[in-house]
Amino acid sequence: MRLCVFSSKPYDEQYLRPALESECELLFLPVHLNLNTVALAEGAVGICCFVNDELSAPVLAELKSRGVQFILLRCAGFNQVDVAAAKHLGLQIARVPDYSPYAVAEHAMALILALNRNIHRAHNRVREGDYSLQGLMGFDLHGKTVGIVGAGKIGRAFAAIVRGFGCNLLMCDPAADPASCDWARWVDFDTLMQQSHIVSLHCPLTPQTRHLIDDRTLALMPAGAMLINTSRGALVDARAVIDALKSGHLGYLGLDVYEEEGDLFFEDLSNQVIQDDVFARLTTFPNVLITAHQAFFTREALSRIAQVTLLNLRALKQGTLIAANRIA
Repeated sequence: MRLCVFSSKPYDEQYLRPALESECELLFLPVHLNLNTVALAEGAVGICCFVNDELSAPVLAELKSRGVQFILLRCAGFNQVDVAAAKHLGLQIARVPDYSPYAVAEHAMALILALNRNIHRAHNRVREGDYSLQGLMGFDLHGKTVGIVGAGKIGRAFAAIVRGFGCNLLMCDPAADPASCDWARWVDFDTLMQQSHIVSLHCPLTPQTRHLIDDRTLALMPAGAMLINTSRGALVDARAVIDALKSGHLGYLGLDVYEEEGDLFFEDLSNQVIQDDVFARLTTFPNVLITAHQAFFTREALSRIAQVTLLNLRALKQGTLIAANRIA
């Protein structure tokens, strides 16, 4: 049985090969899955995909016509999947809903600390022999109000970290039980935006949350506030954020994801001209820190992704896939 692994990097092979090679023949493909590359899945019973692979209705139909029976996502989110089309075609799809909430939560905290204390700028100065402090002043996190949008495992892990810094916590998640994080104050989204010095996004991308952060909601934030996004890029309207940064209303921005990241992240483009003018503009602000979708990237998380992918593969073959891991 052949399994094609799309968007694969050396680190994917390092963790996936030992876990899966006894179960199937593995073909690691560095390209993204889309209509131009779907033919590479010819003869495979299953494929393994990541966050920027395209699983639209046309791609799914092509996969089905080429004999693919199931899809293994090595990520938690599935906003890139046309779930209705997958069900109509009878394609089974499994995901990894829980690999390491701590990895993402800790990275969100790292972005906050680096932005607040200008660690990235200070590092560059010291390397150039500049030991001045002008322009590097931060603020005490202790006593500040942090708003957390999304109370899943990652949001709760982040809440526990922030609590340790002595921050006041606001939580917003209409689908969550307030008892799951009873040391926080639960409020509606607009109240959270109005009262938070720092807002961190930990919610899934759905039609309802697309561009959750836009001109209106940015205007609700206190002047000089910080916005962190380690969830999905399309939660944030990048053009609206640029306007808020230019006016000075938004004080800090930390991103690990970007709406149009598919043509950028996970690749070495250091010798190329970036064609995305919006992204290029974001990189010019001194109070913006961007990492290239690396929040998940820990040894523990990659090991867990490989283990759950193996379990999902076995369960799909045996017809025993649990509901939490199934999306179609």
